[in-house]
Amino acid sequence: MRLVIARCSVDYAGRLTAHLPSAPRLILVKADGSVSVHADDRAYKPLNWMSPPCALKETEDRWTVENKAGEKLVITMEEVLHDSSHELGVDPGLVKDGVEAHLQKLLADRMETLGEGWTLVRREYPTAIGPVDILGRDADGGTVAVEIKRRGEIDGVEQLTRYLELLNRDPHLAPVRGVFAAQEIKPQARVLATDRGIDCAVLDYEALRGIDDDKLRLF
Repeated sequence: MRLVIARCSVDYAGRLTAHLPSAPRLILVKADGSVSVHADDRAYKPLNWMSPPCALKETEDRWTVENKAGEKLVITMEEVLHDSSHELGVDPGLVKDGVEAHLQKLLADRMETLGEGWTLVRREYPTAIGPVDILGRDADGGTVAVEIKRRGEIDGVEQLTRYLELLNRDPHLAPVRGVFAAQEIKPQARVLATDRGIDCAVLDYEALRGIDDDKLRLF
């Protein structure tokens, strides 16, 4: 990971346009290629960012980050206050709590609840950035990656997006589509998932345990 603290202005050009005037900011460049710009507030949320895959071109006073869709994040550097790189290695990821772990096991045992003819390939399918909760196949034999959360938020969609990017590089698996499954899915997460071609599945814990089978729905 590369950490840069600089006085800079930021311009984003894509489906929308946005401008951040000059101010001191933290810029993170991660190993997956993502670039995000942060202020000293807003908790973990960046002011602007570019998700992978994308390309970073640097000149003395300007960074240009461009994705495959041609969207650009342009960071104009006025003064660099700090610039360092750190090797963090592979992160083991979040350890799921009891409910999420049990949801994973129940869903793996009952893949047909996501669709008739769906089958399990493997739970905790390994990737270079952590395991995918469930890898399965739909009725047509297509590969499906399922990420399971108790509460579905934007960071979970981002996590599944990164898994899909890696899985789709494997010719034995591709094309791989995604399903974001949770007991509750936040509206913003649903919008982001839909935009990225990821299906959403609302899970009912009791339904998966066999108490009430008609509350699980995929849409």
